[in-house]
Amino acid sequence: MASVAFAVTDGMLHFELSIAQEIFGGAPDGVPGPWYDMALCGTGAVRVGGFRVEPDHGLDHLARADTVIVPGWADIDAAPPADLVDAVRAAHDAGSRVASLCTGAFVLAAAGLLDGRRATTHWAHTDALTARHPRVEVDPDVLYVDNGSVLTSAGKAAALDLCLHLVRLDRGSTVANAVARRLVVPPHRAGGQAQYVTTPVPARDDHPLGALLPWVMERLDQPLTVDDLARRTRTSSRTLGRHFRAATGTTPLQWLLTQRIRRAQELLETTDDSVDTIATATGMGTATTLRRHFNRTLGVPPDTYRRTFRASRDG
Repeated sequence: MASVAFAVTDGMLHFELSIAQEIFGGAPDGVPGPWYDMALCGTGAVRVGGFRVEPDHGLDHLARADTVIVPGWADIDAAPPADLVDAVRAAHDAGSRVASLCTGAFVLAAAGLLDGRRATTHWAHTDALTARHPRVEVDPDVLYVDNGSVLTSAGKAAALDLCLHLVRLDRGSTVANAVARRLVVPPHRAGGQAQYVTTPVPARDDHPLGALLPWVMERLDQPLTVDDLARRTRTSSRTLGRHFRAATGTTPLQWLLTQRIRRAQELLETTDDSVDTIATATGMGTATTLRRHFNRTLGVPPDTYRRTFRASRDG
């Protein structure tokens, strides 16, 4: 069973901590096998968003967790507590995967975990993070950044996106999607990492893409083009491109390719279909094309991806 530990301290943001606990605290219905072993770690009772929280363990327990989550806190002008910074650094040194939510990035930066790395935080605080930690490559335009053993997210809903991303890495797309359905949120939102760029349907019903994107998702097996999408929205290809860039941060073709890859992931995880069959079902045409795009996007070929997530599920 994978373990997740939350590093809690006075003044921590309640929303970020709560959504992380909601995601890692219990498996959605129908998901087999053990879920995460969750622990709250701190130096004693703390105030979180006006609520009193009693940690289960001391901060030294962080180093025993597979994943350490550092939620944000309200007073970024104050230096993070030294014992918290030391414990997060020790956890990373011990091999834990460390992820910050919102302004939790200031703790990771203080621990030196972001030096020379790309990172993000809430857009309102990116300038402060840059000024205070000049060795960090701060990206204010993304929802989250995955550096492997160190991950950071922007604020509020982006923290949820990062937590779903972690579940997807650990348990695969099907399980992450089940968690998202339970929370009634889109399962895929752009993280800023090319291999995981996925985007939601715009929330407004009257948005030019509001009806288009679900229509496309039902036809991923078809050889759709930008012109096909433009005709569907009764706009020019150039206008469609502007709408896509504004709503999703990417181009129509890149969005379409990402959805095809994501569908291929789900089929590799949940079926015994051959790579050729999955290539046809996802509109890739041939197994060779699917393997090329899949490997370039995710860094592993489809067969390796399937074995990895089958082993994770069976283990």
